[in-house]
Amino acid sequence: MTNQEAYIVIDIGTGNVRVAVASTSGEILGIARENLHNHKDDHYPEALYFDPNALWQQIIRLAKKALSTAPGVKVLALTATSQREGIVLLGKKGESLIGLPNIDHRGREWDSMIADKSAVYQLTGRYPTSLFSALKIVGVQHRRPEIWKEFKTFLSISDWVEYKLSGVVHYEHSQASETLLYDVAKHEWSDELCAVFQIDPAVLPKLTLSGTPLGVILPIEAQAFGIDRDAKVIVGGADTQLAIISTQPLENDVVIVSGTTTPIIKITGEYITDEQQRTWTSRHTDEHSFILEANAGVTGLNYQRLKEIFYPVEAYEVIEKELQEVSHFQCIASLGSLVADEKKPLTRGGFIFDAPVSHLLTRGSFVWATLWDIACSISENYKSLCGVTTHEQDYIWACGGGVQSATLRQFIANLLQKRVIIRNSYRQSSVVGGVYICNKALGKEAIAPYILEETIPQQNEEHVRLYQEWKKTRASFIQISG
Repeated sequence: MTNQEAYIVIDIGTGNVRVAVASTSGEILGIARENLHNHKDDHYPEALYFDPNALWQQIIRLAKKALSTAPGVKVLALTATSQREGIVLLGKKGESLIGLPNIDHRGREWDSMIADKSAVYQLTGRYPTSLFSALKIVGVQHRRPEIWKEFKTFLSISDWVEYKLSGVVHYEHSQASETLLYDVAKHEWSDELCAVFQIDPAVLPKLTLSGTPLGVILPIEAQAFGIDRDAKVIVGGADTQLAIISTQPLENDVVIVSGTTTPIIKITGEYITDEQQRTWTSRHTDEHSFILEANAGVTGLNYQRLKEIFYPVEAYEVIEKELQEVSHFQCIASLGSLVADEKKPLTRGGFIFDAPVSHLLTRGSFVWATLWDIACSISENYKSLCGVTTHEQDYIWACGGGVQSATLRQFIANLLQKRVIIRNSYRQSSVVGGVYICNKALGKEAIAPYILEETIPQQNEEHVRLYQEWKKTRASFIQISG
């Protein structure tokens, strides 16, 4: 009997590590996940790091667990995807020195070294902040001399995973877009940007396209994973881009990727920037496409945390049922999401409801308010996106675990007055995106996705009123944030 052909897709997100075993048709055969362990770095006011060597052992452990639920598969290839802006520094002997997640801001103190931020925006497609890799590296140089003296190069987290698998040092283009050292329009590293951050261009790895085969897995890693030595290692890409691939959008389509954060993306064939510098422009995983983005920031994480508090053991179906029963809409939330048009991020948030506490207020009221906050934030950022480019279609694609809520999808459809469409692969979108990439690299037949559900927009006067209430609540918390 022929073993089922499969891929291993390794996904390092902001909050967790996932390893999935998926068939060439996109079916998830096994999946294992754990939290990503970040640690506070006391050398800086706002710094986090992870131990890449511990992460690698975690990945091996999860791979074995995922494979144990899919016995007998033939692993043809492995690929990786990861959070954007996260990096791993490599030493002169190829060792993994330190991992810096996207939420690390060790470079904030050196932000002033960027004399002309508008010029950097024009080259990189994003307003430069300590979120991005270049300033993380600057922070290490200035305050971690024991690491800096061993430093040779750096990789995105997904490229580092592929380096560990294959031994090949490389940097994929969609990930390079997040470094502030890459000219997005020209599709190449920039000596001009390196000069801004006083980083030697010699430390930059070679650039590779997503879908590039790097060779076969290293024998020692094949043994650790328990797979054949002829399994190929394929270049993946940034998690947002791989999630987009799974929806199979057309050029000029808009995609909402609802995970820990919520990027609202338009696929374009040209390099577009925003005169007000609110949006990001990045490379997609192919040679010719770009993604124009407004990001609603931390959204899905809020929903997950509220579920842990109010529904710790219940399934999401229980939440949806109770949400349908909510009829008392006095509770409004503002929980730290981002709005592109605002000059400062929201650093204080919470719920506002009438006092004294009404007997009609339930746990469902708080989750309803959380989903409403997410939908309103998406709506505001969609408006910002439309201020930069047009969107004529009467639909929007959605993917990611956050849009498993039918209530949230209806909120979004009503606020945007667009159909919200999800495909059958929407829950594991970045993993399925990895399958697309591996299939293309190996010449396998492409997945045949199908539309799972369309949410039709409704006219809802109560939602119009609650939208205005949300804006007032957000303004109150902006004042508190100072």
